Amino acid sequence: MSEKNDGENNLWQNVHQASKIYILPNSFTAGNLFFGFLAIILCIQGKFNYSSQDRAIDYIASIMTPMSSPAQGTGYYLLAILCILASFMCDAFDGRVARASGKTSLFGKEFDSIADCVSFGVAPCMLMYFLILQPSDGMNEGYAKLVGNTGWLIGFIFMLCAGIRLARFNVLTNPYIGGHEKYEKGDFAGLPAPAAAGTVASIALTMLSFDLRNYMVVLIPLMILIAWFMVSNIPYPSFKHINWTTSMRFRSFVILVVCVILAFVFREYSFAIMFLAYVFYPPLKYAPRGLKILSYKFKKLNRLKKLNRRK
Repeated sequence: MSEKNDGENNLWQNVHQASKIYILPNSFTAGNLFFGFLAIILCIQGKFNYSSQDRAIDYIASIMTPMSSPAQGTGYYLLAILCILASFMCDAFDGRVARASGKTSLFGKEFDSIADCVSFGVAPCMLMYFLILQPSDGMNEGYAKLVGNTGWLIGFIFMLCAGIRLARFNVLTNPYIGGHEKYEKGDFAGLPAPAAAGTVASIALTMLSFDLRNYMVVLIPLMILIAWFMVSNIPYPSFKHINWTTSMRFRSFVILVVCVILAFVFREYSFAIMFLAYVFYPPLKYAPRGLKILSYKFKKLNRLKKLNRRK
């Protein structure tokens, strides 16, 4: 998730300064919104407007994936996933461009969150709803009944958590609230919405690429878990400090080059691996600390109970 204020500028003196629209950074944000809107349209077309005239889309899908004969509408869903990933790239650059050029404004910050809500809230939920959260032909009867009753709720929970995550981010980084510098320059509090949407979309891309629609049910608990990560307080790295002048050790550089090569070779599921690594590494890293805190609180609670019994 991008940030539009680096915390070092003086506070804006009036609404005209705070609402300035700088062309370059806000163009990336507009691109983010555009790709999110396009992803929604493609999902709707893939579900409802497929016809024999759309064979060209599925031909594109056959080129993009190892499938010899993709299912009807698969091309639209694949293009929708690529649009969500394109929104992720636009969102990754708009804040960096704003900070590098010194063209930050409160308008850009709010515009970014609105665009994120569409691209990383509505679009991935629409994709998942049409793919796995809505009954369809050939679906197991028990599973079809389950998603028919709760599919809309699961999708809404994901979108609700994404909206809450974005609203909380705006509050924590508000330049008029004391202590905002900690959240502007440090790690994210909770999983960023763009990373959550990118994870869901990249896994769907892998499953569609290898025609694993029958196994996409595994995305339902994953969506719920990712939604919880978004509203949690688990620290996630922001990578805001990385730019063209950032240096690294030789070993880290070699690992980076190898990862780029592997991403090119295994392009069908490289995005899924990278997003999943980002999503689950912080919870696993901080799990021992969390268990220690819970153990301490549990022991403290037991001591209080013993004291109350003695009284």
